[in-house]
Amino acid sequence: MKCKSITLVDYGMANLLNVKRAFEQCGAMVNVIEEPAHVLAAERLVVPGVGAFQDCMDEVNRRGFGEAIRSYVDSQRPMLGICVGMQILFDVSEEFGEHKGVGILPGRVQAIPRQAVDGKAQRVPHIGWNHLIEPECGREWAGTLLAPFRGQRPAVYFVHSFAAQPENEGDRLADCLYGGHRICAAVQRQNVMATQFHPERSGETGLAIIRQFLNL
Repeated sequence: MKCKSITLVDYGMANLLNVKRAFEQCGAMVNVIEEPAHVLAAERLVVPGVGAFQDCMDEVNRRGFGEAIRSYVDSQRPMLGICVGMQILFDVSEEFGEHKGVGILPGRVQAIPRQAVDGKAQRVPHIGWNHLIEPECGREWAGTLLAPFRGQRPAVYFVHSFAAQPENEGDRLADCLYGGHRICAAVQRQNVMATQFHPERSGETGLAIIRQFLNL
């Protein structure tokens, strides 16, 4: 069987080593790139990210990755965003002011509520394990990034203070509940997939998601 390859975008704002190791553990050949000219050669593209949205977008724009990522998406090849790498795919973030994203998916990145639905204070950032659930729109997971977990509520690992709010509910693939609030945990529109959680830190569940991405 041919080894699946992924191209991992290094724009200076992610812990690439853990992501690289997770994909290699799933049998992928990983090519780390620092130049946008190499994006369109990717068989599968992975865009990770940690830290503040603005800092990530400053580096994406400074290095010229924004237009390269948009062009790659138009090629209909699979792309996966992780954590802030998911958030930057949206139009705008409200973190520390209003900042434009790459604009592939319509929607806004907004702060996680600091109060639970019962009015009690809740800790932000949202850190730790939480269960994925199907979104209210009733979207099923068959044929998607989360197909291995149809009918289940898999636990995955989160670290974030802001979360995307997709404008199109059909883009929302999975939610989690935090203080009773629905938080968008994953999105998928055709070849564009992204997770707010960290699959590389989510044990066997995360590896199963990575293997599914490699098979799509």
